[in-house]
Amino acid sequence: MPSFKSLLIANRGEIALRILRTARRMGLRTIAVYSDADRDAPHVRAADEAVRIGGPAPRDSYLDIGAILRAGGEAVHPGYGFLSENADFAEAVLKAGRTWVGPPPAAIRAMGDKANAKAIAARAGVPVLPTYDKDPAFPVMIKALAGGGGRGMRLVRSKAELTAALKSARSEAGHAFGDERVLLEKALLRPRHVEIQVFADGRGNCVHLGERDCSVQRRHQKLIEETPSPAVDAKLRAQMGKAAIAAAKAVGYVGAGTVEFLLEEGRFWFMEMNTRLQVEHPVTERVTGLDLVEWQLRVAAGEPLPARQQDIGFSGHAIEARLCAEDPARDLLPQAGTLTQWQPSSRVRVDHALAPGIQITPFYDSLVAKLIAHAPTRDEARAQLAAALEETVATGVPTNKDFLAAVLRDRRFANGEATTDFLSHFDPEAGDFGEWSGWSNNPAHHSLGSERFFERHASRDPLRRRGAGDGRLLAPMNGRVVSVNAKAGDTIPANKVLVVLEAMKMEHVLEFPFAVKVKTVHVAAGAQVAPGKLLVEFEPETQTA
Repeated sequence: MPSFKSLLIANRGEIALRILRTARRMGLRTIAVYSDADRDAPHVRAADEAVRIGGPAPRDSYLDIGAILRAGGEAVHPGYGFLSENADFAEAVLKAGRTWVGPPPAAIRAMGDKANAKAIAARAGVPVLPTYDKDPAFPVMIKALAGGGGRGMRLVRSKAELTAALKSARSEAGHAFGDERVLLEKALLRPRHVEIQVFADGRGNCVHLGERDCSVQRRHQKLIEETPSPAVDAKLRAQMGKAAIAAAKAVGYVGAGTVEFLLEEGRFWFMEMNTRLQVEHPVTERVTGLDLVEWQLRVAAGEPLPARQQDIGFSGHAIEARLCAEDPARDLLPQAGTLTQWQPSSRVRVDHALAPGIQITPFYDSLVAKLIAHAPTRDEARAQLAAALEETVATGVPTNKDFLAAVLRDRRFANGEATTDFLSHFDPEAGDFGEWSGWSNNPAHHSLGSERFFERHASRDPLRRRGAGDGRLLAPMNGRVVSVNAKAGDTIPANKVLVVLEAMKMEHVLEFPFAVKVKTVHVAAGAQVAPGKLLVEFEPETQTA
């Protein structure tokens, strides 16, 4: 048993409940924290004690280090997101005499800066892609130096796109991580995203727990994860595992971590290291039979790893789908509201913190639940998960469950052919690949200015049909206005951004595929808006592009 008796869970939602279940099984007293928006949330009711830490905005609660530390607990588990990869938070926990359930602050800091992490990996003999200080060879990927989750990332195919992409990426990175710095890295257009789960203790032992294939992504955020990867055999798994362990040991790593790689035609390159538990850790748990949160708690208490590399085996195939509060009729933009019905499928593992009447707020990530299937074969797991998504009942707030099921049943996904550009060509209505790029990984394609999307969906989306027909630009989601790039009297050319909204930790640009003349601007930066809120009035489609 761990040397500590109480655990503060510095997070919310499904991951807070996930940690709480293991902590309770291990006999620990659990302490939850909550914002005003989460006062009645399931993780608050489930804990032995719950402490209010502030207002609904993350900076006023889940990112407030002082408020969290005042909540107590002999040990602190950060979950994922929020402060989980914040070295200052880890240091504050340790200075307060608490046990930090995570890697040493120095390791977090070393791997938290992507440029520094690449240099460390290269010195450890791990393959890395080239980066550019100037005069990049296109295509390139812009990446935020501090953080992940797809925020502050942009694919740039030409020099003409670079300036606008840099501005957008820096803005998003600044709002997400408080750090606008970015790097330019050589872009691979059709790689797989394959990551290795590593675990290290404080005694010099380090193992890997196999790979997860996370290639199905939208806006550089993972949607479907699986293990084993269809593209990885035993030999490649051993090579990638060895490289991941080398990267972890290079920074004196302790605890759970994930080393992420790009994989193309049997070659792999280091991308980054996530110094925390991953959202997709359940698929690894299913094929190994291990409880990764229990491992975290035991290692944090000073115990050795519970197993050696030769003791770790893999059984069957596991696939996870991320159920998000997003509207399929509006380019899967995040949505808030009241969940009126919730009945998850009983045929798969479902990690969630939902109940009828729960408020899905605009302040946090759009992820609301994870469905995880495990079966002897990939085809069985894939079919099981698709059926589970379709029979899950979630009403009141739109979700992406039907979209996820369509992906799982797609021919190319079934054949194990998905790469990171998979959704750039996926048409859920056709159930297969087409010419439409409405689900692209590039955030610039997720706007009112995506012409093919506009033409295809304007007739069925009343908000877009009214931004186009009656001279009004309306908010398509709950969110915060990041910037307004127009004033009354301005003529805005086609495809120039009018308004940027931040919703559920992502920025969304609002623009048109035709020129407009602005009549009135009704919002300013910093304003919170609801779906249908009038943002800008303009003269309708009378200008030339």
